[in-house]
Amino acid sequence: MLFSSPQGRGPSQPLSGHSARGEAGRSLNPCGLAQIGIIALLLALLLSATVIPSLARAPDSQQVVGAGECAECHKQETEIWKATHHYKTFSRLPRKKLATKIAKAMGFKRIKSGSICLTCHFTSKVKNKKVKPIAGISCESCHGPAKKWLKRHGEYSGKKKHTETPTQAKKRWADAEAAGMIRPRLTYALTKNCYSCHVVPEEKLVNQGGHPAGSPFEVVSWSQGEVRHNTWHNNAKENGEASTERKRMLYALGTAAELEAALHAMAKATTKDRYAVTMAKRAEIARLRMRRLARATRLPELIQIVDAAEGVHLTLKNEKKLTAAANKVAEIARKFSAKYKGSELAAIDRYIPDAKKYRGEVKAPKRK
Repeated sequence: MLFSSPQGRGPSQPLSGHSARGEAGRSLNPCGLAQIGIIALLLALLLSATVIPSLARAPDSQQVVGAGECAECHKQETEIWKATHHYKTFSRLPRKKLATKIAKAMGFKRIKSGSICLTCHFTSKVKNKKVKPIAGISCESCHGPAKKWLKRHGEYSGKKKHTETPTQAKKRWADAEAAGMIRPRLTYALTKNCYSCHVVPEEKLVNQGGHPAGSPFEVVSWSQGEVRHNTWHNNAKENGEASTERKRMLYALGTAAELEAALHAMAKATTKDRYAVTMAKRAEIARLRMRRLARATRLPELIQIVDAAEGVHLTLKNEKKLTAAANKVAEIARKFSAKYKGSELAAIDRYIPDAKKYRGEVKAPKRK
């Protein structure tokens, strides 16, 4: 059923402080939305100070080619990237006092020397049989290591761009995706990549190292800000924001990706410390937001995501059920991503951040 909650509460209470039904089981009214705001504020306070992205699955350093290879064709996109925090982390992060403090607490001297920091803060490549950071957060951090797909995606089926047939182009892109390329159209895969670093799935790094538990991240406001690079399909005439339909999909699937990431993180928590408490709160907020989207749209997939997430307690020693719920959320979200285009989501427009909330300055392409 829509907005269902677990039947029968176990001996342990959710770490977020809610009962098994709690906020997840009540209809959304003005008071409920106010409570979301309060929880969000608490989370923001927990995540404030210096924001550092998190530990996650790093791109396979054996398959990384480096941003220089991408820059041969994507010159404008590369210039935009160089103005972002993603790019600047390579040189700036090692100098930050908090980074040094975290490294010391975790027992290593330099964050670029084979530490867990390489996973999210840098792009690494194998050089002389050693893994070496070569850039900050770069093209392959988001779109996947490119060794297996780089040549195929840019060869125009062995023809000039204007002579490649639509059938050949479709086959070329399918081949690139099969080889690991995460294209923008694969919305859930792309947003999931974001949350794999903006939600920390590493308890020790937070509780022992003092690393922030994540960023107060939301896909639309962050993707339409300084990291925006929508210049390829208009020959760098402009760097316009995403369409309304695209932003709807980003918001809905970003909410699902955050929910999945928080559930996975909570599944790995072992002690009632800062990490577990933060992740329980983050999962609860994501559940509330997803329920709000499901109620507004009545789309079956969003309802299914709500039921999957609300059928599990946010408690310690509940790894199996939390992991199963997270995997179910991901499974449904991938189907949603492939099925919808955004025109069906007009009812959620009031929830999507406007341009005033975009993070960072949008960089215009250089005039040729």
